[in-house]
Amino acid sequence: MAQNDNNGGNLGFEAELFKTADKLRGNMEPSDYKHVALGLIFLKYISDAFEARHAQLLAEDAAAAEDKDEYLADNIFWVPKEARWSHLQANARQSSIGALIDDAMRAIEQDNPSLKGVLPKDYARPALNKVMLGELIDLISGIALNEGNDKSKDVLGRVYEYFLGQFAGAEGKRGGEFYTPRSVVRTLVEMLEPYNGRVYDPCCGSGGMFVQSEKFVAEHGGRIGDIAIYGQESNYTTWRLAQMNLAVRGIDSDIRWNNEGSFHKDELRDLKADFILANPPFNISDWGGERLRDDVRWQFGAPPVGNANYAWLQHIFHHLAPHGFAGVVLANGSMSSQQSGEGDIRKAMVEANAVDCMVALPGQLFYSTQIPACLWILAKDRSNGLVRKTRLRDRRGEVLFIDARKLGVLVDRTRRELTDDEIGRIAAAYHAWRGEKEAGGYADKPGFCKSATLEEIRKHGHVLTPGRYVGAEAQEDDGEPFDEKMQRLAAQWREQQAEALRLDAVIAANLKSLGYGG
Repeated sequence: MAQNDNNGGNLGFEAELFKTADKLRGNMEPSDYKHVALGLIFLKYISDAFEARHAQLLAEDAAAAEDKDEYLADNIFWVPKEARWSHLQANARQSSIGALIDDAMRAIEQDNPSLKGVLPKDYARPALNKVMLGELIDLISGIALNEGNDKSKDVLGRVYEYFLGQFAGAEGKRGGEFYTPRSVVRTLVEMLEPYNGRVYDPCCGSGGMFVQSEKFVAEHGGRIGDIAIYGQESNYTTWRLAQMNLAVRGIDSDIRWNNEGSFHKDELRDLKADFILANPPFNISDWGGERLRDDVRWQFGAPPVGNANYAWLQHIFHHLAPHGFAGVVLANGSMSSQQSGEGDIRKAMVEANAVDCMVALPGQLFYSTQIPACLWILAKDRSNGLVRKTRLRDRRGEVLFIDARKLGVLVDRTRRELTDDEIGRIAAAYHAWRGEKEAGGYADKPGFCKSATLEEIRKHGHVLTPGRYVGAEAQEDDGEPFDEKMQRLAAQWREQQAEALRLDAVIAANLKSLGYGG
């Protein structure tokens, strides 16, 4: 695929760049190389942003160009001379390049307290090939070359996000710990429409939910400053990836590293979010639930100590604002499990009108697991919520079920993605069902979506698997009358039976001629 002249008009640029970068890593493990490459992309981003603003200020007022506050006011990191990309690029072929990069990272952290402890600083280690490092710097130097600051930020952000996804694929199960596939995140964002307010993710990984939320606001004419980002992440390395990912996008956030996890040390205990988007680890058995039996968050019942799925759902519901919405990715088993009281918690949630919509996803969407997954859409107040100045209809006593298992296209031998049109179809059904004026009227579609009453759900024992409700997809009418079709098919069946008997006789005769017959 040819590269685009402006470094980013299509996915070809990111893909070609990653292929080239991947060749440079040689025998280095993707899990190690990830930090090498992403750290340099981040360094290139903040240096480009600084240099662009620095040039503007020099043209206006030379003294202002050396004032750190001028950069801080524009959400731009201060980059000292020894940390600027031009300096590293000029020394890319020196044997000391690893030490120069480490020094640059330390200098940036020293001048920008919000980055303290975030940047990788082990480029000088002997095991890291310095020739590869120099070639990688040369490769990254071409990204967004000669572009304006906004364009540079967008392209570098796209490259960072694409690299994250590719490294997740290369790492397999471990990759899933820090990356949720883009099409899954986009589905949640398009359904919930986080236009303004507080957006929270209690297990935020590398920050993909936030990036897509910001993109949604920008693409729909909103103001980025209208949403506030909050998150927690227990894995320190992943937290660093998130901080860099958001910084590359210029996204302000309050992301806490919390090595005890959101259950045991809720860093944002008092936060009530307008939107929560989360992809918690599936079916975690060692979450320490035995120490939290009487926690205030378990509004619908104490979750089993052997599975954290219903702890996540209740933690998330607890953190919703009075009119908040949440979208949660969980294993399919969460929709039907009866083990250790999970069925009772699910029943309590449904009866309390906490569940707004359930979506069954196609298989093979995730890098980390082949376990089929679903989306839980929760709502704090389903009586008359307000979305973009539109009053939603009263949905109490109903749940929307969407069966998307047949959707998606294979992007390689093992992984599937939802297309933009398919994401739009899922979101459109949900928006119409909850009564958004511009979404049009809602109608059940056999095999795809069904608005089920509480009475119907009770008949199914409060099992929330969409396939139980949506029914079979309607078959197209081919215009042939039923009686005629049955006569034709019966005649065809008789012909096939006769042919089978004839073939049996031929085979028996051949076996007999060979001395194997009776």
